[in-house]
Amino acid sequence: MTQVAHRSVYKFGGASIGDAEAIRRLAALLSPESERPRALVASAMGKTTNALEALLQAARKPDEASYRRRLAEIRHDHLAVAEALFGPGSPAADALEQRLAELDAAHAAHRKAPYPFHYDQTVGFGELLSTTLLAAWLNASGIPTRWCDARELIITDDRHQAAEIDWETTRERIVRTAAEDESLLLTQGFIGATADGAMTTLGREGSDFSAAILAECLGAAELTIWKDVPGLFNADPRRFTNARQISRLSYTEALEQTWHGAKVIHPRTLAPLQRRDIPLTVRSFLEPEAPPSIIGPEAGEGDRQPACMLRDDQVLLDVSPRDGGFLDETRMAEIFARLADAGLHANLIDGEALRLRLVVDHRPEKLDSLLAALAPRYAVRRQDDGVLLTVRHPGDALLASLDGDRTRWVERRNATTAQRLYPRAECPDSWQIPE
Repeated sequence: MTQVAHRSVYKFGGASIGDAEAIRRLAALLSPESERPRALVASAMGKTTNALEALLQAARKPDEASYRRRLAEIRHDHLAVAEALFGPGSPAADALEQRLAELDAAHAAHRKAPYPFHYDQTVGFGELLSTTLLAAWLNASGIPTRWCDARELIITDDRHQAAEIDWETTRERIVRTAAEDESLLLTQGFIGATADGAMTTLGREGSDFSAAILAECLGAAELTIWKDVPGLFNADPRRFTNARQISRLSYTEALEQTWHGAKVIHPRTLAPLQRRDIPLTVRSFLEPEAPPSIIGPEAGEGDRQPACMLRDDQVLLDVSPRDGGFLDETRMAEIFARLADAGLHANLIDGEALRLRLVVDHRPEKLDSLLAALAPRYAVRRQDDGVLLTVRHPGDALLASLDGDRTRWVERRNATTAQRLYPRAECPDSWQIPE
């Protein structure tokens, strides 16, 4: 297999293409040919994925008026951007209308299908719409751009909403496509398809992972993710008033932080890059000259300093055998199998002889499925509306200061990580990392 020439891969999120001004700014970043990437991955515009999820819910109910209203809102938002860029009646608007007709047909065809399948056949249209518009603008701006359908590049299994990659087939398709010409390859984040063409998704916010897949398959020199923040921070700056930017971080530490809830990078993004030692740079599209953050094979200052992650809307499940027996390996395996079957991830695990405590995201349908599966053999006590604080590289004084007088529902600590679950009612809107 011939390896194509490569430079870098760029990924732009929804905020960076949220309106006509943002799309013009993106094109300006790509204008210098010497700095142009080999491939670009884009998310859906703004809050389109949320709108599509609401559309999906309406489609599955006998409420045609609500469905039509929501579809009209999505149509209006995209056509308004097209008109702001190209004026009325443009070919770009015609292309968007075609995509919207495909979306409407998909809902009509799949509204009675199992929810995960229906979700994947429709929600990924946000990326198809955004990249259709973006490709038209980049070509009009003198940047030769080839729109590529991710459903023909990223091949997966049929595990809908969390598909696994068929790496051999995906690599062959991406390399073959890139070898065909030297124009900028523009494709969608978040989506792929099964071998027989059914659309799949890679997990919510999975566009970072899509970009990493392309970078790994192309052997890129670098992956750059463009955000509305200048880089990675030791805490979410929207929640911690004194969060500080991290200039360098190792793959290992970044994986730990994303696993525990750091939101700048999707958790599945780093493994493909680590396999090929491809550095990941996080830059601000609002301040492109600002110092970035870099994740790579070498440790940086971010591997040593404390970092804080918060997860809201958490549910504590206290699980114990109904027969009063011990939670031995067999029973633990059964509980975790039920958790996996329900499609839930344990954000905190704390075990004792007679009970297992799990902290999970509040996802009503999946929680109901899990509780129903556990009910015959296990008693489950549930506490809702928790906030999970995870601290990497904690010290006793730092933890005590973060605790304040809050009630701890459950806690766990090892040499590198501390986790504590608090009731939401006792948590502030703004936190501070003690100096």
